[in-house]
Amino acid sequence: MDYYSSMLKFILEGAGITLKIYFVTLVLSIPIGMTLAVLRTNGNKLICGIIDTYTWIIRGTPLLLQLYFINFGLPVYGIAFQRMTVAYIGFTINYAAYFTEIFRGGIESIDKGQYEAAETLGMSRTKTFMHIILPQGVKRVLPSVTNETITLVKDTALVAAIALGDILRQTKLIASREFVTDPYLVAAVLYLLMTLVVVRIFRRVERRFSYFN
Repeated sequence: MDYYSSMLKFILEGAGITLKIYFVTLVLSIPIGMTLAVLRTNGNKLICGIIDTYTWIIRGTPLLLQLYFINFGLPVYGIAFQRMTVAYIGFTINYAAYFTEIFRGGIESIDKGQYEAAETLGMSRTKTFMHIILPQGVKRVLPSVTNETITLVKDTALVAAIALGDILRQTKLIASREFVTDPYLVAAVLYLLMTLVVVRIFRRVERRFSYFN
């Protein structure tokens, strides 16, 4: 019993790092992604070109490679960060690119005729976008956003590659030291519980947006 309690305690120490990376990534990447999507939809050709290039590069290369570059490549040029900061930067840049494309698709899926209808009611284009187009676009992409947030739960395990003591790294340390597989089962349960919480939260959010049906 003492063995399992100590094992769980050790793995839960890694859960703290996992949750920090998860929440910081969401808090930063979703607003950045939404802002870039709005700029991409309404910006000039230069802004659209820059955003398209950014999303193409980030979505076209593995997140693990991006983490390696920030952690091991940038110091070559005199730019170094602590490992937690590396994780925050890498995950935020990566997920912001995906959220940009998700929100852009949602915004562009709204019928342009709604602008004309709102204009006849005396609404400005900005108000129309903020109060009519954007909420509908967000509502349409909530399932995709939910999928990305679930993927993020699992992707946090990649920080073990830069020696951060997340759930997976703590699990591997115990498993390799004790030559047992029980820690992997514990880690799987923790990931499943986190995923369950994320799904429940976003289902509530979807219900809040249901009045746009």
